[in-house]
Amino acid sequence: MAGCLDNFQLPQCDWLNLEERRNALTSIAAGFLFFTGWWIMIDVAARYPDAYDFDHAYYSCGVVGTLALVMINAVSNSAVRGDAYTAGCLGQRGARVWLLLGFLLGFGSLIAAAWILFAVYVVNQTPGVDQWPGVAVFLQNALIFMSALLFKFGRTEELWG
Repeated sequence: MAGCLDNFQLPQCDWLNLEERRNALTSIAAGFLFFTGWWIMIDVAARYPDAYDFDHAYYSCGVVGTLALVMINAVSNSAVRGDAYTAGCLGQRGARVWLLLGFLLGFGSLIAAAWILFAVYVVNQTPGVDQWPGVAVFLQNALIFMSALLFKFGRTEELWG
């Protein structure tokens, strides 16, 4: 039973060559995830304008997540490996520290969003207060972090030439 599909092959599509458009498709997908995250937060801001339902300090998680996205993608993979980046004040070590700080900010914003969701909207549920703003804060930060990861690791630098 282990070899029943060994000789099964799907026909190749000559018209569908996605390897040439990998960077473009990855950028579009990452941008869509980033847009969806912020669109969810805009929905919460429009639906819950009062600070009683949704504290406006919770926007800071999304801002920190966006800053993490920029920091993570500001450093190329070749700079982290040390292939192309040797100049500057810190060189390869500086690129790695910058990337580490970007990931720390990204994970920190995601953890803070989960904390807001559970501490404010799930555990201490106030009667008459909807749980959607807490879910939206977490969903926004999860989408922004997924966007950062997709944009960083989904593209190839060979196609930049």
